[in-house]
Amino acid sequence: METNQERNDQLWKIAEKRASFKKHLATYFIMNAFFWALWLFGGGTHEHDGWPWPVWPMLGWGIGVAFNYLGAYHDDKMTSTEKEYEKLKREREGNL
Repeated sequence: METNQERNDQLWKIAEKRASFKKHLATYFIMNAFFWALWLFGGGTHEHDGWPWPVWPMLGWGIGVAFNYLGAYHDDKMTSTEKEYEKLKREREGNL
């Protein structure tokens, strides 16, 4: 049975993850806007040899942002270690 303190600690951790994600997302947008402006004003529109270079950091960093989002908003309440512990505990109780 969870105590109120344990529940509050879990909520605090979730709040920290979500706040961290929001900061990460803001940084991602600001930096990518800077990269695109750098490319645009650096003469990038005259290049005809492939993809604009800001696509690559945008793509790579975007994958990191996506994982950060999943961890902040779609993470299970229990870690995988806790899940395995509970599974073993149920198995052991079933064998007794």
